[in-house]
Amino acid sequence: MRTENRVLVAGGAGFIGSHLCEALIAAGREVLCVDNLHTGAKRNIEPLLGHRAFELYRHDVVHPLYLEVDRVYNLACPASPVHYQSNPVKTIKTNVIGTINLLGLARRVKARILQASTSEVYGDPESHPQRESYWGRVNPIGRRACYDEGKRCAEALFVEYHRQNAVDIRIARIFNTYGPRMHPNDGRVVSNFIVGALRGGPLTIYGDGTQSRSFCYVDDMVRGLTALMDCDEGFSGPVNLGNPEEISIGQLAALIIDLVGSRSSVEYRPLPEDDPARRRPDISLAERTLGWSPSMTLEEGLKKTIDYFDNLVLNNS
Repeated sequence: MRTENRVLVAGGAGFIGSHLCEALIAAGREVLCVDNLHTGAKRNIEPLLGHRAFELYRHDVVHPLYLEVDRVYNLACPASPVHYQSNPVKTIKTNVIGTINLLGLARRVKARILQASTSEVYGDPESHPQRESYWGRVNPIGRRACYDEGKRCAEALFVEYHRQNAVDIRIARIFNTYGPRMHPNDGRVVSNFIVGALRGGPLTIYGDGTQSRSFCYVDDMVRGLTALMDCDEGFSGPVNLGNPEEISIGQLAALIIDLVGSRSSVEYRPLPEDDPARRRPDISLAERTLGWSPSMTLEEGLKKTIDYFDNLVLNNS
C-alpha cells in the first residue's frame, strides 16, 4: 500500500511554502523543498534544515527535475507585483516551463500534484464575489499579465495533463494571504502598512482607499492547501481558498495604525494599471467538499504578523 509520504514543495522557502513545509513535517511527511532562493529565503526554513525529514534542493524549476516523490505542491513563482514585474519574462517561464516540468515529473512517477494558482486569474472582476465558474477579466498585455496570464496558462496545463495523461491534479486559487515570513519589501499591502506603521512613516494608499480585499492568515491557507491535496474526491477544476470577509484598503490602514499604536499618516497615490477594485472569494465549494473555512480573525492574525515584523525591524535597525 502506497504511503504517499515523500512530498516535493516547489517554492518551499517562500512565505507560504515554508509554512507548508513545517505543516507537512508535523504531519509525518518527508519533505523535499525545491527553491532557487530568488524570492524565497533560507531564514524561512532555517528551523527545518537539521530535521531528518527535511531536505533543501536548490534548483530552478525551469530546468527539468528527475526525482522520486509521491506528491508535488507547485508554489514556485514570485507572488508580489514588485517581484514578478522585476523580470516578467522569467515570471512567465516559471509559470509555464516550470509547470510543464513539474507536471512531467508527476506524470512519470504517478504523483498527485497541486497547483498554487491565484485570485489574480479573475483580474479586475465584474462578478462579485468570485466563484470558480467565473472566467475572469484580465488584460493580457498589461504590467500584471506576466503573472496573471502565466497562472491562467498553468491552470490550462494542469487540466490538459489530467485529460490527456490522467495526471491526478488539484488547483487552488489562493486569495490574499498574510502572516509571519512575508518579505518586508515585497510591495504587498499588509507588509507595506505594518512596516510603515512600525517605523512611523506615512502609509501609501494607491487609489482612494475604497478598493477592497479579503485577507486569509497563512495557517488557515496551509490547512486549505493540505485539505485539498489530501481529499480523495477527484478534482479536475479549481477551488477557491481565502477569507470571504471583505475590508477596504483605507479601513485596513486605519486598523494597522491602531494595532501598532503608530502616529503614521496616510498619503494617496494613483492606482496602478489593472489593479482590481474588489476581491472576495466565494468559498462554498471548499466548505462543502473539504470541510474547510478560515478560523483566524483579521485582528488576531494582524497582531501575530505585527509581532513578527516588529522583531524583524528591531533586529535590522
